[in-house]
Amino acid sequence: MVSLSTCLEGGMIIRTGIDIIEVSRIKKAVDMWGERFLSRVFTKRELSYVNKKKFSHENLAARFACKEAVLKAFGDTMAGIRLKNIEILNDSKGKPEVILHKEAGEFANKNNLDNIIVTMSHTNNYAVSNAILWKNE
Repeated sequence: MVSLSTCLEGGMIIRTGIDIIEVSRIKKAVDMWGERFLSRVFTKRELSYVNKKKFSHENLAARFACKEAVLKAFGDTMAGIRLKNIEILNDSKGKPEVILHKEAGEFANKNNLDNIIVTMSHTNNYAVSNAILWKNE
């Protein structure tokens, strides 16, 4: 597991990624595949957080979009990285944080990434996320 620092002074943006998804697509996947879908994409900690929320499908969609945005920021080297190994949790103030596991963590270590800054938002119909890969100089 790799937990990335939050120090941003004197660094530089390496790459960015963005993703948007219809909430209905996530709802359909959950309705059709249930636990099979959820356990392949989300960690137990992510599901625990989302299950406490009023708008669970919207929150799942936002996390899905966030994982996809991180993958897009990784670029062409994203092959072989499972969505579940990009974990999106929230700190005590609600700010989303990225925790990388297995091959995703190996990618971050290999590329000397110091932080991945993410934002997420959703409406009833759409969820969107942006990811910025950051490297200290």
